[in-house]
Amino acid sequence: MNQSLRRVAIVGSIRIPFCRSNGAYQDLSNKDMLAHTLQALSARLGLAGQRIDEVAGGAVTTHAADWNLTREALLSTDLAPGTPGITLQQACGTSLQAAMLLGAKIATGQIETAIACGSDTTSDVPIVFSQRFAKRLIALSRARNLTTRLGAFKGMSLGELKPLPPSPQEPRTKLSMGQHCELMAKQWQIPRAEQDALALASHRKAAAAYERGFFDDLVTPCEGVARDNNVRTDASPESLAALRTAFDRSEQGTLTAGNSTTLTDGAAAVMLASESWAAEHDLPILAYLTHSRTAAVDFVSGEGLLMAPTIAVSEMLGDAGLDLQSFDFYEIHEAFAAQVLCTLKAWESEDYCRDRLGRMHPLGAIDPEKMNVVGSSLAVGHPFAATGARILGVLAKLLADQGQGRGLISVCTAGGMGVSAILERP
Repeated sequence: MNQSLRRVAIVGSIRIPFCRSNGAYQDLSNKDMLAHTLQALSARLGLAGQRIDEVAGGAVTTHAADWNLTREALLSTDLAPGTPGITLQQACGTSLQAAMLLGAKIATGQIETAIACGSDTTSDVPIVFSQRFAKRLIALSRARNLTTRLGAFKGMSLGELKPLPPSPQEPRTKLSMGQHCELMAKQWQIPRAEQDALALASHRKAAAAYERGFFDDLVTPCEGVARDNNVRTDASPESLAALRTAFDRSEQGTLTAGNSTTLTDGAAAVMLASESWAAEHDLPILAYLTHSRTAAVDFVSGEGLLMAPTIAVSEMLGDAGLDLQSFDFYEIHEAFAAQVLCTLKAWESEDYCRDRLGRMHPLGAIDPEKMNVVGSSLAVGHPFAATGARILGVLAKLLADQGQGRGLISVCTAGGMGVSAILERP
C-alpha cells in the first residue's frame, strides 16, 4: 500500500433519464435500471471485459431479493464477471457515500479503479402484510398435513389480508420528510414565494441545459425515453402559486408538489480511478474528488431533519482550509426548495454558525448564480440512491468544460444525515 495519498480522478459518468413514478419505468426493477446504466457506462468508457476493482452502490426502496443488488446488476453487463459488487445504503446520499468510500481506497492505494452507483424506483415498491399474517404463512410452510395447514389460518380475520404500503415516515417521529421540512421552513421563516422561485429557476436552468446539449453525454436513453420527464418547460410563477400545499393544509403551509421533489425512478453511475489507471486506459480526467464529510443531527429532539449538510459542509471546509465562497459551482441537492433555502440562511446566520457550527463568524452567503447552474432535483427528479452519482457527474462535467475550478456538493438525507464533497480541477 502506498504511504502517501494519491489523487482520486473522476473519469466518466452516465445515467438514464429520471422519470416520474409509475410511468415509463413502471415495469423495471432496481436491478434492471442499474444494469442498464452500468452497461451504458461500460460502452461509453470502453470497459467491456475489464475487471473493475470494486463497484459499490445500492437503492433505498428495495425488495428482499435486492440484498445483492450491485453484484447482480453488474453481472448483467459486459464488465468482467470477476468484478466485485458491494451493496450499501445511506438514503439519499447512497451513491455519493459510495464514491467517498471508494475514493478513500483509491487514495490509499488499495484499489486502482471503481464505480459508484445508485438506483431507485417507487414504481416497484415492496408490498408486505401484517406480522400476524406473515407468521401464518410461515406456519403454513412448515405444516406437514392438511390439519396443520388449516390450523395455520385458525381465527384469521379478513383485515389481516390488508397489505402494508411502504411508509415515508421517519420511524422515530412518525413524520414524513415533507412534514419535517415544513417545520424547518417555519423555523427559518422561508416564504412560499421564495420556494416557488427556486423551483422555477431549477426547471428553467435544466431545460436550457438540455437545449444547449449539456446533458448529451451524461444521459443515455432507456425504454424509449431520452430526457428527464419531470422538467417543466411550461412552468411559471402563476402555475406554481396555484398548487395546493402538500404537507400542511393550513394557511401556514408552504410546501407544494411544485417546490418539492416528485417520486422518481432512475439510476446513475460514476467512475473513479487513480491517475495512472486513467492514463493507462486513455481516459480523460474530468475532475478530482478531494474532500468529503458526513454528519448527522438530533432531529428526534427537535433539530431540523434536513439540516445536517450545514454541519458536514462546515466541517469539510475546516478540513480543506477553504471558505464557503471559494467555489465556482455549488451543487446543493433540492429535496425541497425550503431545505436549500434553510441551509443557505443557516450559513448566513451568526447565531447558528456560532452555536451549532462552533464558528466565530458566519460562513456567509454564496453567489446564487453559481448554484445548481443546470438545474437540480426539483427539475430532473430524485431517485433517492441515484442522486449523488448524478450530481458528481454534473459537477465533474461543469469543471471539465470550464477547464479549471472547484465545486461543492451538499446532499441531505433521511434519518437526519448530510453528505458533502469537494471536486477540483487544477
